[in-house]
Amino acid sequence: MSRRALRRLRGEQRGQEPLGPDALRFDLLEDDDADDEGPKPGLGGRRPGAAGKEGVRVNNRFELINMEDLEDGLVVNGERSDATLPDSVSSGNKGRAQRGNPETKQDGDVANAGFPEQSNASGKLRKKKKKQKNKKSCPGESSENGLEDIDRILERIEDSSGFSHPGPPPLSSRKHILYVEHRHLNPDTELKRYFGARAVLGEQRPRQRQRVYPKCAWLTTPKSTWPRYSKPGLSMRLLESKKGLSFFAFEHSEEYQQAQHKFLVAVESMEPNNIVVLLQTNPYHVDSLLQLSDACRFQEDQEMARDLIERALYSMECAFHPLFSLTSGTCRLDYRRPENRSFYLALYKQMSFLEKRGCPRTALEYCKLILSLEPDEDPLCMLLLIDHLALRARNYEYLIRLFQEWEAHRNLSQLPNFAFSVPLAYFLLSQQTDLPEHELTSARQQASLLIQQALTMFPGVLMPLLECCSVRPDATVSNHHFFGPDAEISQPPALSQLVSLYLGRSHFLWKEPATMSWLEENVREVLQAVDAGDPAVEACENRRKVLYQRAPRNIHRHVILSEIKEAVAALPSDVTTQSVMGFDPLPPLDTIYSYVRPERLSPVSHGNTIALFFRSLLPNYTTEGERLEEGVARGPNRNQGLNRLMLAVRDMMANFHFNDLEVPREDNPEGEGDWD
Repeated sequence: MSRRALRRLRGEQRGQEPLGPDALRFDLLEDDDADDEGPKPGLGGRRPGAAGKEGVRVNNRFELINMEDLEDGLVVNGERSDATLPDSVSSGNKGRAQRGNPETKQDGDVANAGFPEQSNASGKLRKKKKKQKNKKSCPGESSENGLEDIDRILERIEDSSGFSHPGPPPLSSRKHILYVEHRHLNPDTELKRYFGARAVLGEQRPRQRQRVYPKCAWLTTPKSTWPRYSKPGLSMRLLESKKGLSFFAFEHSEEYQQAQHKFLVAVESMEPNNIVVLLQTNPYHVDSLLQLSDACRFQEDQEMARDLIERALYSMECAFHPLFSLTSGTCRLDYRRPENRSFYLALYKQMSFLEKRGCPRTALEYCKLILSLEPDEDPLCMLLLIDHLALRARNYEYLIRLFQEWEAHRNLSQLPNFAFSVPLAYFLLSQQTDLPEHELTSARQQASLLIQQALTMFPGVLMPLLECCSVRPDATVSNHHFFGPDAEISQPPALSQLVSLYLGRSHFLWKEPATMSWLEENVREVLQAVDAGDPAVEACENRRKVLYQRAPRNIHRHVILSEIKEAVAALPSDVTTQSVMGFDPLPPLDTIYSYVRPERLSPVSHGNTIALFFRSLLPNYTTEGERLEEGVARGPNRNQGLNRLMLAVRDMMANFHFNDLEVPREDNPEGEGDWD
C-alpha cells in the first residue's frame, strides 16, 4: 500500500507527519477544555503515539505560529492567563467528562493529544488583542489627563488674573465675512432640506448611469445633453499677490478673440440666429451663451435660459487658475477688464434663477461670492441685494454681523435697504423661541432703536411701504407733514431710486401682522420725537440733501440687471438713452482693454455703390460678402433680412422729398417690378 493511501486511512494530510517525539510538544498546563468534544469519530480520530503523554502534540507545522501567539498570551503582566479562569468552568468540564461513558473516558486522552481546538485558540487570541489595546490606551489616557491638568491650570490663572472673557469668540477667530461654503453653492443641498433627497435625486440617478463623467465643478453640475467640452481658448492667469490678496484675470487666446469678433458682429446684426450659428462652432463661448440666454428668457423659455447660464459658468470654471479659490474671499477680479465681466454677469444671472427657483440660501452664497471678487468697488452693487437674500434665507445672524463689521467703513446705514432690513432682522430674531430670554429682550430693544433711526432718516419709505403691503395707515400718520406726501416728493431722485428698488424687492417681508404691529409702535414713537423738536430730525434732513445728489454708475448697472419696473422707471435720461447690451450693461468708463477689435472693411474699397447707399440709410447693413468674411452666415433665412431691407427702402423712397418738391410715385402699389 502506498504512503498516500496510508495517510488517507490515518486522516493525515501531506506535510503533517510528526517530526519527532518531542519536537512539536507544547504544554498548556492542565487545560481540560479539549475534553468537551469527546472522541473523534472515524479512523482519523486517533493519533499514533499520542496516548499516555501529557500536553498537546501539534502535527501541523503551520500551527507553530498560533502556538507562539498562545505562549505569549499565557503570560500578561507577569501572571498566567489560565489562573484567571474561573474554577466553575474547569470543574464543570471535569464533571462532564466523569459523567460520560467509559469509552469517552478511555478516548479522552487521545482527544487531548489531537489538534488544539480552534475556538479555544481564537478566544485566547482575542483576549490578547484586547489586552494589547488596553496597554496602548494607557499612554493616551495619561496624555489626555495631562492636557486636562494644563487646561485647569490655565483656567486658574485666568480666574486669578481676571482676564477670562465669557461669551462668543472674538471676530478674528471666526470665518471671513465673505467666506463661501462649497456645499451651499449647490442648490440640491437646499432642495434636499426642503423636500428630501428622494424627491430631488429621484430623477437624476437613472441619468447618471449613462452619462460620461466630465470634469467636476463646484458652480454647476455638467449635463449629458451638453456638447462635448473642449477648451475654447479661455484661461486665467495670476497678475499679482499683495497684502494677502491675489489678483487674477481671464485671458482670451487668438481663436477665442476671433470668436469674440464674430459674436460682436452677430449682436450688431440684431439677429439671434447668428448667435446660434456661432454656438454651433463654439459651443462654450461665454458671451454668446449669456446673450442667447437673455433672448430665451424674453421668449419665456426659462429652462433653456438657465441651462445656457450653467454652461457658461462651467466653461469659465474649467479655465480657473490652480490658485484661484471661490471660498477664501481673498481672490480678486478687476471688473474693468472685459474678459472678467462675463464671470460677474454669469454669476449674477445664476443667482437670479436660484432666487426665483426658491433657493434663497444658495442665492445668498452666490451673492457673497460676487461681492468677494471686488468688495471695495462692488461693480454690481451687491450690497443692495445681500440683505434681502439673508432675510429670505432666515440667516439673520449673518446680516447683523455684516452690518456690525462694515458699518464703520462702508456706512451701510445710509442705504435704505440696510436701514430697514437690519432692524427687521433683529425683530425676527427676537421672535424665535429657542434663544434665552435676555437675548430676546436685547434683540427687541435693538430692533426698535434702529427702526426709529431708519424712519427718521428715510421718512419717504413708510407710505409707499404701507401701500405695497395693502395697509391703510392711521389718519394721524397719513396727515402728518413728516410722513405725508411731501416726504416722498421732496427726497432727491437718487434716493427715490434706492427706495423704489428696495420696496419693489422686499416689501412682502413686512406683511406679517406681528411685524406691522411692531412697525406701528415705532412710527408713533418717531412722531412724538418730531413733535417734540428732536434735533436729530433736522440733522437727517440736511444729510439727505447732501448725500443723495446722484447715484453712481454701479447702482444704475444694478437697477438694469434687477429689472424691477419701479426702479428702472426712476433711472435718469442719460442712462436710458444709451444702448444697453445684455452681455455688458453699462461698461466702466475706464475700461482696460487687452486687445482691440479690428476695424470692419469699408464697402467703399469694393466700389459697391448700392451697398454704400444702403449703408447710408441703415448703418447696420452688411453685404453678403462681408458676412462671409466676418464668419457669420445667415443660413436658410439669409434672404429674409434683405427682403425686409428692400421693403423699408421702398417705403422711404415713396415718401422722400427733394427741395420741397414731392417726387411722383410710380403706379406700382403692390411692389411689383425691380424690388422683387
